[in-house]
Amino acid sequence: MDSVRTLVAQAEVSSELAPGTAERFAGYALMSLPFSSGHVLGLRRFPVTSIGPGYTSVWVRTPAEEWTIYTTVDAEFSCPRYFGRALESTSVHRIDVDWTGERTFVVTIGDEIDLRWSVTLAATPMTRMMSRVASSLPARLWQSEAFLSALGAVAGPSLRAGRIGMTGKTPNAQLFKARLQRMWVVESSQASIGGEDLGTVERLPRQTRLGDFWMPQRGIFMIGGAAFDPSEAADDPTIADAASAG
Repeated sequence: MDSVRTLVAQAEVSSELAPGTAERFAGYALMSLPFSSGHVLGLRRFPVTSIGPGYTSVWVRTPAEEWTIYTTVDAEFSCPRYFGRALESTSVHRIDVDWTGERTFVVTIGDEIDLRWSVTLAATPMTRMMSRVASSLPARLWQSEAFLSALGAVAGPSLRAGRIGMTGKTPNAQLFKARLQRMWVVESSQASIGGEDLGTVERLPRQTRLGDFWMPQRGIFMIGGAAFDPSEAADDPTIADAASAG
């Protein structure tokens, strides 16, 4: 079986966008990871998008429940386009994702942010089963809100990750739909920001979310993609301003 690093390397060069007219992204992500300090970190790496250049972003929630998204491209072409209304700030930085082992990687933002985050992944019987099921599903099911809602309802308890939202509304009012190809869980992780150690991986007392996107209480790493339908947000004049917040 191919290592995670091999599969991610393949995703970097061969990710394909799902069919459709929505704004689409393909690559891999660590959905969220909570720490004992009260911080939550997330990673998105989309080499291919339908709206602009590929990019990397790091999501950070502080213990004060304030969210920031650091990204390698302008906000209008990356995650703040959809989540900007819920953010304290967003800014552009160089973000490195270096695979140091077959299932271990390090995320670094080396400027004034001074973020260093190491992650080791593992497969479990449940992630193997979900990966097998996901790879065999017809494309039409990934377009179904009813199916995605049911999948999230099953996946959350099965993975001991709390609620998982596979579809719903973003803070900027776009409808999102997630698409899964392969999945793993975080086995261990260490992180620091500005020299402050974030402590051990630990569930939050209260699960957090941005819009209908619930941040799993367990680290879930996936290869796949997402689609965002901006049609329902198109008439809201605050959306464009929020996407460029910060």
